[in-house]
Order: sequence, then C-alpha cells, then structure tokens
Amino acid sequence: MRTVRVNASKSYDVIVNAGILDNAGDYVRSAAGGGVAAVVTDDIVSGLYLERLMKTLRRTGYKTVAFTFKNGEASKNADNYIKLLNFLAEKGMTRSDVVVALGGGVTGDLAGFVAATYMRGVPFVQIPTTLLAAVDSSVGGKTAIDLDAGKNLAGAFYQPDIVLCDYTLLDTLPPRVFADGCAEVVKYGMIGDEELFHMLCGPPYEHVEDIITRCISIKSKIVCADEFEAGQRKLLNFGHTAGHAIERLSDFRISHGEAVAIGMAVITQAAANTGICDISCYDSLVEILKANDLPYSSPFDAGKLSTAALSDKKLSGDTLTLVVPEMIGRCVTHDIKVTELERFLK
Repeated sequence: MRTVRVNASKSYDVIVNAGILDNAGDYVRSAAGGGVAAVVTDDIVSGLYLERLMKTLRRTGYKTVAFTFKNGEASKNADNYIKLLNFLAEKGMTRSDVVVALGGGVTGDLAGFVAATYMRGVPFVQIPTTLLAAVDSSVGGKTAIDLDAGKNLAGAFYQPDIVLCDYTLLDTLPPRVFADGCAEVVKYGMIGDEELFHMLCGPPYEHVEDIITRCISIKSKIVCADEFEAGQRKLLNFGHTAGHAIERLSDFRISHGEAVAIGMAVITQAAANTGICDISCYDSLVEILKANDLPYSSPFDAGKLSTAALSDKKLSGDTLTLVVPEMIGRCVTHDIKVTELERFLK
C-alpha cells in the first residue's frame, strides 16, 4: 500500500492499494463521516463495481443511494449537473452527508462539481476506476462540466476528503481506455520525471502501483505549491490546449487521452521547430506514444486547431499560455499571442 498526502487548502490522503474497494467504507467513514452516501457512477462501471462499493458502505453504517448516468464525455453536461443536484435534494442529503465518485474522469468531474455546489459544499470522495482518473483527474480538486463553447468551462476548485485508488479495478478496462491513462502518465514524465517517462517503454501493468504513486506525488507537489493555477500548476496542462481543441473538433470521437497524446506531439514538434527543444525530444515522445498504442498525428490543421483553442481557459486577453518541453523531464510555460498561434503550430 502507498499513501500520498496532499496538503492543499484541505489536506487529504491518496491511498493506492490492491483490493481497497472492498474496505472503502472504513476509509470513507473515517475521512468524511455522514449518514448518507450518494454514489455517482456511469452505466458501465455500475455493473462492475457499484454493488461491491454499496456493500462496504452499508457495512460501515451508511444509508446508500446511487445516481447512474450514460458513460461518455457527452454526459458531463449542464443537464446531468442539475439532475444530480435535484437527486441529492430529493434524497434529503444534508451538508454532513457524502458524495462518492466511482468511475473515470467524467464521473469525478461531474460529481465533484455537484459536491462543491450542493448546499455550498458537501464531503466528497474519489474512487477512480480508470488509469487516467487514478493518475490525474481524481487528485488536485479540479471539477467541472462542459459547455457548448468548450470543455470544463463551468466548474470549481474543490478538494476531495480522500482518494482511494484500487488498481485491480483497471483489469476490466478495454485496451483503448487503459491507453488513455498512459497518455497522462507520459505527460507527467515529460514535465517532471524522465525515469517515469522511460518506464512506459515496457508493459505499464508491470509497474502500475509505482506509476500511479509517482504521478500522484508529482501532482501533489505542484498542487500544494499552486492550488488555483496561478503559475506552476499550468505545467499540468501540457498537451491539453491542443488536445481539448482536437476533442472538440472531433465531436469527442477522439478520446481525451488520445487527444492529449496528439496535443503533446503537436506542441513538442512546434517547440523543436522553433528551437525550444531538440528534435530528439519529439522523436522520443513519438516512440513512447507508439509503444503505448497512442496517436501522435493531428487530423486537423494548424488553422482549425488555433481557432478551436480560443475557447481554452488558459486564454488571457490576447495571450495564450502554452506548456512546451525543453527536454524529457522538463517543461516550461510559453506565452504566445493569439495572432501568432497558428504560425507556431505550423
């Protein structure tokens, strides 16, 4: 078992351990308390793990209710946000009760935003079931829903009370969904851990506990230093500006992890072309992406990408903050004028 302590505006533990789901009730009770536990999950995860979670929650004294929605990014919307708020109200949830997110990044984002805003904030627990959520989205307090204009445009910074990463839950992931998480692991290697980057040269399942723990440790340090993304936390957006644009342009047919993989490759190639990094950095990135069955070539040209990127949260006035690599294991922020973005991406 590994434990990473996150000391943000609220301190909490991220516990990484095989089989922890069946004892989740004990951890939730200790960290969050309350009389009612509302589990939020999607219609795929519910058939796999919901009853196991409800059983351990009931064993520790919780009354349990469950809200299930259709799997996929399209469900992270305002309609489901309001439906979930109304569901909690109809079930008589109070400020002392707890919302538990059981699922991937979409589930955590939606449930977290609801927990942040229902009665101005209720206890919240993350139980990630995908590699992407385990290494990234379940930690750090970013919660959000998508708007018609773009991804994650309505949300809140809201830290969980505890995060429980049972990596045996990854065994049921389709290969494509597991690969999505590998894209985020590549991101962490690129921004701050060259050794982690090279761990993905082989089968990541062999090192999954270490991989999850290392990613969370990197994110924890960054979040503790810059919880509300005023500076250093922007490094976590490596590949995401172009990636979010690609997701939107594809009507989300390209998954988040695949889009981030392409986004990292696009930005790294642009950085190499402009002398920010050596071309070997791009070559190494492409090699790792290929090894993990991730794409690296954008189906959209620089013009479309730059236009779509204008809805990004990292836009400030006429300037966009990009994250670019100087070498494997070190990235920096790079401010660019909107009028120069298309030329940079070319």
